[in-house]
Amino acid sequence: MTETGIHYLDARGPDGMRLYAIGDVHGRHDLLAAMHRRIESELEYAPGSDWRIIHLGDYVDRGPDSRSVIDFLIETRKRDPRNIMLAGNHDIGMLEFLAEAEPDGLFMNYGGVQTAQSYGVDLLRDGHWYGRAQAIARGHMALVKAVPRSHVDFLQSLTFSATFGDFFFCHAGIRPGVPLDRQNRQDLIWIRDAFHDHPGLFSKVIVHGHTPVPEAEVKANRVNVDTLAWKSGTLSALAVNGGDKRILAMQGKAL
Repeated sequence: MTETGIHYLDARGPDGMRLYAIGDVHGRHDLLAAMHRRIESELEYAPGSDWRIIHLGDYVDRGPDSRSVIDFLIETRKRDPRNIMLAGNHDIGMLEFLAEAEPDGLFMNYGGVQTAQSYGVDLLRDGHWYGRAQAIARGHMALVKAVPRSHVDFLQSLTFSATFGDFFFCHAGIRPGVPLDRQNRQDLIWIRDAFHDHPGLFSKVIVHGHTPVPEAEVKANRVNVDTLAWKSGTLSALAVNGGDKRILAMQGKAL
């Protein structure tokens, strides 16, 4: 520990607790299930350890099977609440679209069409350039009917951050200069440049996703595990066991 913060190399998880932080899933149920099998296999060899699996948000949009991702996460958390699910901007965007059919919002412009397809709904059916808004309005009504109440409840239940040991977990990052317990929710799911460009250490190492990188990015003050899983076929996670820190990468088919 320095006077100004904690360096990744010095950061530790809580004694006796293994931490796993999984990056943006974006509808890749296949990779998420495979990552959980990998983690469960590791935990079988550490029966005396407590653990937390922290999912960093963006479960929906872009990839092929958002519905199955949410089903999986609901069941996983029900089976053991040590599975923690944080909110991503795309998850909040889905909630916002279900509440109001915004034709030019995040959901429609960045992968919501694929999310709707996983629920059996074509948002743009019979929609031409002059009738797009009407088609979206019809699709919106169909999607509201198709999305189970349990999925809406799940999205509404998502928290925005978690802290364990020397690590702070969130979807996008934090606003430098603002205490961790006073961060704005919009920053936690949307921030990029002001966070990425900050040269100093924070009071904890920030573990996040949101901004795709070719491979997990480990910096002195942060770790980014968004490796564009929906397209690249690589879902990444940070594993922490005391002072030991590793990147896990689950490989699958690229789209």
